Amino acid sequence: MQPILVGIAGGSGSGKTTVARRIEDAFENTHLVCLDMDSYYKDLGHMTMPERRQVNFDHPEAFDTALFVEHLRSMREGLEIAKPVYDFSRSTRMEDTVPISPTPLVIVEGIMVLAVEEVREMLDAKIFVATDGDIRFIRRLERDVSERGRSLESVIEQYMATVRPMHHAFVEPSQRYADIIIPRGGKNEVAINMLIADLRAKLSGG
Repeated sequence: MQPILVGIAGGSGSGKTTVARRIEDAFENTHLVCLDMDSYYKDLGHMTMPERRQVNFDHPEAFDTALFVEHLRSMREGLEIAKPVYDFSRSTRMEDTVPISPTPLVIVEGIMVLAVEEVREMLDAKIFVATDGDIRFIRRLERDVSERGRSLESVIEQYMATVRPMHHAFVEPSQRYADIIIPRGGKNEVAINMLIADLRAKLSGG
């Protein structure tokens, strides 16, 4: 059986990962894997640190789309992939990779999952998580400071310079490609439970 690829997109801090985890918790690990597009940022090791800080990480060109699509295609064909590990504090790829074997259900998660045509065309189901901008900003601020070693000032500067305008230019418009839009992200119990029920039906051939 060819894996079912479910894309989950939405703005940074919208709750995409929470929705993905809710789906993951609903299935046994042997039935599902999650492939996050954030792991496929381009390696900027050839740049100086000041140069890396100037890169627009919220633009589609910041991602290694060719490798991401290649891995999605491999998963469809039943092949194991070596998922990159990205160091967000240094904007470089680690030497180690994570081996991932295909499963009947593959969650594909990231801000540009529906915005990039080559990725979008690989998906069997397309989900967009819609959350108010102020909530998304607060969540991103907390995450980048605590998990990615960023300063408060740098997070705010990046948000105003690239995150907000790129959201309006690429992420928000990609809603039109979604099969399902989930308002309020991980707090929308009704929508998530309906999505899980639909995925169960698809996996059972219903």
